[in-house]
Amino acid sequence: MLSFEMNDRKKIGLGLTGFGVFFSFLGIILFFDKGLIAMGNILFFSGVALTIGLKSSLQFFSKRSNFKGTISFGAGFFLVIIGWPILGMILEAYGFVVLFSGFWPTLAVFLQKIPILGWIIQQPYIRSQFFERYRGKRVPV
Repeated sequence: MLSFEMNDRKKIGLGLTGFGVFFSFLGIILFFDKGLIAMGNILFFSGVALTIGLKSSLQFFSKRSNFKGTISFGAGFFLVIIGWPILGMILEAYGFVVLFSGFWPTLAVFLQKIPILGWIIQQPYIRSQFFERYRGKRVPV
């Protein structure tokens, strides 16, 4: 049985993931500072591993359908470390989209529950264009 309770390990993992996204964003804003971007990547990876567990994260990143995203994200991380942050971030962004594209349905449901944004999303044109294709889909983990 899967446990969806929020224990301390998951709280720390979500915090590390949030700080990873924050440091990566800060590194991009500060003219692609490779130190901040690398620190953001390390925090993001460790946060994901703590949030969903080490075994689940290894299975997720080594799944055959996620192989292209894992390789491009890893290559982008390597390029950031060796000093090519712009090209590295482009590869990482592509890898991120490929890896986490299965989570867009969950994100769509979450965005619809935010008070003002949810009302805007429920408008017929926006709902039919962007959100109807995710109805009934499952998360890949």
